[in-house]
Amino acid sequence: MTDETLPPPSTPTAPVPPTTSTPPAGPGDALRGSLAAVRTEVARAVVGQDAAVTGLIIALLCRGHVLLEGVPGVAKTLLVRSLSGALSLGTKRVQFTPDLMPGDVTGSLVYDARTAEFSFREGPVFTNLLLADEINRTPPKTQASLLEAMEERQVTVDGVPRALPDPFVVVATQNPVEYEGTYPLPEAQLDRFLLKLLLPLPERADEVEVLARHAAGFDPRDLAAAGLRAVAGADDLARARAEVARVQVGPEVLGYVVDVCRATRTSPSLSLGVSPRGATALLATSRAWAWLSGRDYVTPDDVQALAHPTLRHRVQLRPEAEIEGVTTESVLDTVLASVPVPR
Repeated sequence: MTDETLPPPSTPTAPVPPTTSTPPAGPGDALRGSLAAVRTEVARAVVGQDAAVTGLIIALLCRGHVLLEGVPGVAKTLLVRSLSGALSLGTKRVQFTPDLMPGDVTGSLVYDARTAEFSFREGPVFTNLLLADEINRTPPKTQASLLEAMEERQVTVDGVPRALPDPFVVVATQNPVEYEGTYPLPEAQLDRFLLKLLLPLPERADEVEVLARHAAGFDPRDLAAAGLRAVAGADDLARARAEVARVQVGPEVLGYVVDVCRATRTSPSLSLGVSPRGATALLATSRAWAWLSGRDYVTPDDVQALAHPTLRHRVQLRPEAEIEGVTTESVLDTVLASVPVPR
């Protein structure tokens, strides 16, 4: 596993983009410094989740959506709230429940008795960071209400399309599927998520630090009191996206991305491999990681670093492989080891 930014729980944490050394001078250095400062600010409220913060920043740079998976109580909600505060972005939270209706998410037409007309009342989807909390606790009909917003960045009510703010990113939290009372997300919606990040239980030292902060008076509902402040904004993200778009990708690296994705389609352990949309997602996240690392070109190492978080939710294990104890992570490790790396 070479996931440098977003390691799953079973692997050691690999380095994030350097913040202490002095990178070569360039037009993107100030922007990279601002985004590095975001991690520092989020750490004032969230302990030990630097990799997940980096993953969320990559999603913002790629204008993609993120699926956060972890057991309850590992600071998924606090992570999103802290990130929005550090980036001065609007955020809204929707608690997904079995009785939630699509209009509760996207908005609906409301009759105004004073004017005798219907007016549109915006739903919580009209924000920059939409926290879809426990998305797998609501039925597929309501889950599907997010598809247009995620793909088209608009919602259509009564035949009228309404544009969403920019940036717009859905950060959906999900309990592990073996928990009772959950509805697994359909493949079509899973494929719309750019990244799937796994939030593990904290190490002992990190958990001690969490308790020490609470003992000292930390209130997760008052992030300003914790010293968290905005160090970047939507304009910084827009300029950074323009820088990422200029990152070069050689033909040999393009071929490597395609070969990795095609290898998942022939894996004997998988019933569903990575689609072409998944290949474009891997290309996008690799470019963002290369830019965060201070380079204007993508290497095969960048592709390997983002392969797990970009692809893990786009493949499906065969039932017989699951019975044998095979995991998605181990299959992706095998795929990466089997595909020749360009030199």
